[in-house]
Amino acid sequence: MGTSSDVPGLRRGLQVLGLLARRAGPVPAAVVARELGLPRSTTYHLLNELLTAGYVTHLPAERKYGLGIAAFELGSAYLRHDPLERVALPLLRGLVDAVGATAHLGILHGNESLYLLEQRPPRPHTLVTDVGVRLPAHLTATGRAVLAHLTRPHVRALFPGPVAFPMRTARGPRNLVQLRKLLRAEAERGWAVEDGYVTPGFATVAEAVFDHGGRPIAAVGVTVRHHCPDESIECGQTWPDLAAQVRGTAAALTATLGGRRREK
Repeated sequence: MGTSSDVPGLRRGLQVLGLLARRAGPVPAAVVARELGLPRSTTYHLLNELLTAGYVTHLPAERKYGLGIAAFELGSAYLRHDPLERVALPLLRGLVDAVGATAHLGILHGNESLYLLEQRPPRPHTLVTDVGVRLPAHLTATGRAVLAHLTRPHVRALFPGPVAFPMRTARGPRNLVQLRKLLRAEAERGWAVEDGYVTPGFATVAEAVFDHGGRPIAAVGVTVRHHCPDESIECGQTWPDLAAQVRGTAAALTATLGGRRREK
């Protein structure tokens, strides 16, 4: 059995893993030592122990360290327990009670929106969104709420050409230029809006959920019945009051997960 003297070493090892997890790629040992305020000898000792256990991998040619397969397995085990859905469910229920409309939780799966949860009011409208349903991310508010916080190269990789822009109605971005313009506008506004892009007569407002590194991992959305006078042209409504409720729920889920919103 370990003793209390093992605790500082464990804590430092976890700090090393946390630092590597927050970085976009592998880093030199000197960076780990500097950012954590550790002696170089201690840093190398911790990295070697984590390397032996499989939690860290060493890239000799680059003289850098990154997360190892054991860390990936831990993350996969975490996801298998469905923590996101478990934590989000009561928050979505509260959102439905507050707005009286259908609320859902979606994630980005490639260039599609995958719906993990959906909560409906007592008398819901029939929607195409449901648990397990996938829709083109550039058309959904939940998808674009996440896309708005990704880098330009990442978005370009997800939407490489015309085939990546299937349409469901006459509305919505048809190419990368139009998508980027829409994402910029929604990032500045603070929430995404989908008005008849997926199903005529319905609109959705959504906001992203963030992890501990400020990365968007999901989005909370609410769908309401809405008709524009001319169904071929958007009304331009953005539903700020509804957005305030959605953003509050997304922020609460972010906080519960230990995440933080990273402003662009």
